[in-house]
Amino acid sequence: MRARSSKAPVRALVTLAVAVGLVLPAAAAGAAPVPDVAPAVVPATAEQAAADVPTTFTHPGVHVSAPQLDFIRGRVQAGAQPWRGAYDSMMGSRYASLSYTPHPRAVVECGSYSNPNNGCTDEREDAIAAYTHALAWSVTRDTRYANKAISIMNAWSPVIRDHTNSNAPLQTAWAGSVWPRAAEIIRYTGAGWAAADVDRFETMLRNVYLPEVINGSNSNGNWELSMMEAAVGISIFLDDRNAYVSARQRFLVRVPAFIYLTSDGSVPRTVPGSGRDTPDQIFSYWHNQRTLVNGLSQETCRDFTHTGYGLSAISHVAETAAIQGDDLYPQVGERLRHALGFHSTYQRGTAVPSWLCGGSVHLGLGPVTEVGFNALHNRQGFAMSNTQALTESSRPAGTNNLFVAWETLTHADNPNVLP
Repeated sequence: MRARSSKAPVRALVTLAVAVGLVLPAAAAGAAPVPDVAPAVVPATAEQAAADVPTTFTHPGVHVSAPQLDFIRGRVQAGAQPWRGAYDSMMGSRYASLSYTPHPRAVVECGSYSNPNNGCTDEREDAIAAYTHALAWSVTRDTRYANKAISIMNAWSPVIRDHTNSNAPLQTAWAGSVWPRAAEIIRYTGAGWAAADVDRFETMLRNVYLPEVINGSNSNGNWELSMMEAAVGISIFLDDRNAYVSARQRFLVRVPAFIYLTSDGSVPRTVPGSGRDTPDQIFSYWHNQRTLVNGLSQETCRDFTHTGYGLSAISHVAETAAIQGDDLYPQVGERLRHALGFHSTYQRGTAVPSWLCGGSVHLGLGPVTEVGFNALHNRQGFAMSNTQALTESSRPAGTNNLFVAWETLTHADNPNVLP
């Protein structure tokens, strides 16, 4: 664990003061404006990005590492809280039922807001069920759970061929983020997954999922961040370093265009080639929120739910990269920390000031704070009082039935990352 920074409490108090309105943001307080720039995020070259990436991958290494799984098992078996309660909550869910039946489809068709919904819910929930059983196997070493996870993955791998309609990229991202979590645990913990079945699952991820997500999206930030989460996880399972480098590079460009810091200037950052080049175009994309503070998200004034999807994907990618010895927290951690604190403040009931989203926000952040809070507070020593209060009051974190699941169990106060 890293030593706690003596500056962390001061930074946190300033962040909290801004968030709750004790210190007004520059535009609201009449302070000197920050530089009037709207910088694009300049991506590293492929060669620069590749130089920072380890030559081999660590397994299991998507979302949770072997030491993290060992920690979870030890805490649950000792009956320690909050892990035991989180485990019991997971095991009481329908996803952990040994009679769970998957519903694979050759073509999953998902329109906007899942209309039509032809296999969308089935696919996402089956992926979560496979991951749930993989976690249950890791804790109990009961082969029934391993076999159930294997049976769910084996049901889909020879069947699924395509995702269609307008939400195909996002649907592929959500399911594609969860499948590798389950697959990594089962493949690399001696669960008895047959080599031919593993090969078929790899083929599914390589041919059906990765091409849909690897090139990202020019839609809302949560789309591309979720797509990069899927691409990163799939790349690790496939041991595909080139795909990992590509996803990592796109992720590092998107994060600064999703979460604002005052150092960005008076206009939020943008993604090169997005077609949002002028301040008016950029502010329209940010739902016309013109007063900017640390931690504001591109989707804050849309709603906290979609913002939470993006924050969750950021924390998941950073955590997975850290497991691989590729620490991205120095590049994204400050933005993630401010965003978690800013949104946690209002999610907990602080009155919304008139300068923020016209004085009204749509809440519903979801169970998305555990991973980032553990990494930034417990491992790096930053004081995060609002995030901590929301996280601890919401335990045990369950699932959003999309791509977030059981993160109190997997990441609450979990000190381990690397073997």
